[in-house]
Amino acid sequence: MMIKVMVVEDDVDMLDVTAYVLRRARFVVVEASDGAQALRRWKADRPDIVVLDLGLPGLDGFEVLRRIRTESETPVLVVTGRRDAQDVLRAFNLGTDDFIPKPLEFRELIARIRAVLRRANAVPSTETEPRIVLDGLGLDPDAYEVPWRNNFVRLTPTEFRILYLLATNAGHVVSANRLYAYVWGSDGGDANALRSHISHLRRKLESDGNAPATISAVPAVGYVLRCPSVQSSAVPAKPEAASPLGPVASLRAISSSA
Repeated sequence: MMIKVMVVEDDVDMLDVTAYVLRRARFVVVEASDGAQALRRWKADRPDIVVLDLGLPGLDGFEVLRRIRTESETPVLVVTGRRDAQDVLRAFNLGTDDFIPKPLEFRELIARIRAVLRRANAVPSTETEPRIVLDGLGLDPDAYEVPWRNNFVRLTPTEFRILYLLATNAGHVVSANRLYAYVWGSDGGDANALRSHISHLRRKLESDGNAPATISAVPAVGYVLRCPSVQSSAVPAKPEAASPLGPVASLRAISSSA
C-alpha cells in the first residue's frame, strides 16, 4: 500500500535528504519549502500525513497546522529544532499528532510516521482504486504481485504504480509529467529514476520471452503500454483531467472481491 507523505521544510538540503530517505522507505513524497506552498500542495495532493517544520518563511508551521486543522483531520507530525516547551505545547494545542525534535534520527521518523498512521487509521489512496484485468494481466492495488498466466510478476510499489497508470491508459500515451505526479507527487519526479523503473518493468514483463504487454517510449512526451488486443494511439492523449487515472482502453474493472 502506497502512503503519501508531504514534507514541509525550508532548509533545502534537509528537505532533499528527508525526501530521499522516505522514498527509500517506499513512501510517495510531496515536497514544500514554505507555508504557502505547503497549503497549496496539501490541497492538491491530499497526503496521508504531513511532516511539518515550524520555522518556515512567510506562513510559519503553526499557521499551516491551524489552517489544515480547520478543514481536515490529516495527521500532522511536527519536526523542529525549537526547544521551547511553549512551542511544543502550542503545536499540540493546534492539533499536531506527534512531535520530533531536530536533529532527526530517520529510523525514528519513519517509525513515528507509521505509528501516527496506525493511530489515525489512515487508508492509503491506492485502496480506493479498482482491481483491473487487461488481456489476462491482473493488477490489484492491494498487492504488488501481478498474476500472468500461471506465474506472478513481482513488482516494487513504484513499479506497480507506473504499470497501473499505464495499464489504465493502455494504447494511449501517458506524459512523463503525469507519471511523476501520480507516482511521486507534484514536482517529485526524476527523469533518470523514471527511466530506470521503466527499464526494470520491461525486464520483468519480458522475463520469459512471452510478454503480456510492452512499454514503448514516445520521445519528448512519455510512455505507452501496448497490449495485443488494444490498438495503440499514434498521438498523445488529450490533456489529462484532474483524476490521475485517465480513459481506460479495452480495460475491465472488477471488484476487489473477484
